[in-house]
Amino acid sequence: MAMNDESRPERDDGARVVVDDGAVTARAEAPAATHAAKPAGPNAAGGSVQVPRGHWWWPSALTPWAGRTAQWASRLAGHGGSALPGRVVEVLDPGFLARTLGTLPYGVVLVSGTNGKTTTTRMVALMLEQLGLKVFTNPTGSNFTRGVVSALMGAIDGRKPLDADIAVLELDEAYAVHFVRQIRPRYSLLLNVMRDQLDRFGEIDNTARLLGHVAQATTGTVVLNREDARIARLSEQVPDGTAVRYFGLVNSLRSYFPSDDDMHGTDIRRTAMSGTDVDDGAVDGADDGAASSAMAAFGAGGPGASLSGAPSSLVPGESPRLDVGREAFASTAQPADVTLRRVGDHEAEFLIDGATVGGRVRLEGIYNLFNAAAALTVVRSVLADAGRSVDGGRLMEALAEVTPAFGRGEVIEVHGAPVELLLVKNPMGFRLSLGSFPAPGHDTMIAICDEYADGRDMSWLWDVDFTSLRETGVAMVSGTRAWDMALRLGYDEVKVARTDTDLEESVERFVTANPGVPKHIYCTYTAMLRLRARLARLADVADAGVGR
Repeated sequence: MAMNDESRPERDDGARVVVDDGAVTARAEAPAATHAAKPAGPNAAGGSVQVPRGHWWWPSALTPWAGRTAQWASRLAGHGGSALPGRVVEVLDPGFLARTLGTLPYGVVLVSGTNGKTTTTRMVALMLEQLGLKVFTNPTGSNFTRGVVSALMGAIDGRKPLDADIAVLELDEAYAVHFVRQIRPRYSLLLNVMRDQLDRFGEIDNTARLLGHVAQATTGTVVLNREDARIARLSEQVPDGTAVRYFGLVNSLRSYFPSDDDMHGTDIRRTAMSGTDVDDGAVDGADDGAASSAMAAFGAGGPGASLSGAPSSLVPGESPRLDVGREAFASTAQPADVTLRRVGDHEAEFLIDGATVGGRVRLEGIYNLFNAAAALTVVRSVLADAGRSVDGGRLMEALAEVTPAFGRGEVIEVHGAPVELLLVKNPMGFRLSLGSFPAPGHDTMIAICDEYADGRDMSWLWDVDFTSLRETGVAMVSGTRAWDMALRLGYDEVKVARTDTDLEESVERFVTANPGVPKHIYCTYTAMLRLRARLARLADVADAGVGR
């Protein structure tokens, strides 16, 4: 099986997280950094940038041709072509990215954070398109700078400028620092910080500092998650003249969306449900709706939070980390532009400008309803700056058209049964996925790989509660770390029917067993790419531009 570009290690020229006397930065060591830079002056994206000079011998008019040639060659070789073309262009013409995006009249929306980047980026891009703007985006989830460059190869026509009003771009937390050195975003949407890929980022305070560079570089509006203390605190780094907006939750929903501090500050999965106070009808369908099933993410006991949002079993001073978490709830003194008010089965209500708006959504997973609040907030900011007045009802109509991103709740029909791909990459994401997609009535497979794009350190699996799978068991465990995953399930007394490190053979065996039974596959990023490639031999799988 040919390895996709995105699964290849990029240590030689990728973004590094460097800790120096307590300061954390992302050092970009791509070939572009070796060239001299010159001021580019003001640009449409909203600020002066440093555009590196290209080689004197390379005519910039040939850059699109070189990139598309590399893309064609990569796909011909069986790779996705989502990273290699960008690498070629960065070497030949380091100023290409800044020059191309600098022509956009409404600039760049940069989306970053630990969880939810790809789906939220998709929401923002599709909603803006529904509301009349021409949007360029990087839809494959290739969120390094070279992935953005590669996406541009399919969007530009020779020497003509990019035919778009605005770019909506997902950026990896470390590569976002490299990106804002080249072009300053007019809007940034910073979602959350969770423990993720500790081998790359270290602890989450380091990740928050990386995102601080994005906030500092944003020229128009920074949108922050007021429920995440580290994200909310980034408002202190926003430059004068740049607006700050927040998205948030009503009090009674906070226990369903705990911060990283909440999860690590206490064993909340064991707290009795009697300690939870959920009011105002915030959760619809308590027996079988999406919100109630989310409690499975925290074990049989449920989240157990009081209206303050802090786990009810804690007392002041019990955990230093919870002191940070409590600051997030104090941050609710900051009014949210969009507040998630109620969640149900494929439906949600939001508070916007003091009015309640709601409707059906096609997104999967309760966590994506909170991401929708984030997307709505930045969309409102863009439309306001563009002089376009759109009411809450029209926003909800646009949101209702958004479908899941590939591998993030994507459903593939195989032999008449739905197979749902669920990307997991850190403890909180896995917990919420388990809670949002109940196991009864489904066969379950877990595929764990440890390529560079997944993160090498898989110890985070021990922070996930898998007890919700005890009743049904797991039919198949696969991937390079299959035996580690099987061992972890064993400690939670979850029966595993089969363990096999051959991912391609395993997924084919899994989806063809028990015809007609719906199936869930929880998978890390590179496992998901390989799974889609093999499933494409058995069923109709949309080409997401990441190879097969």
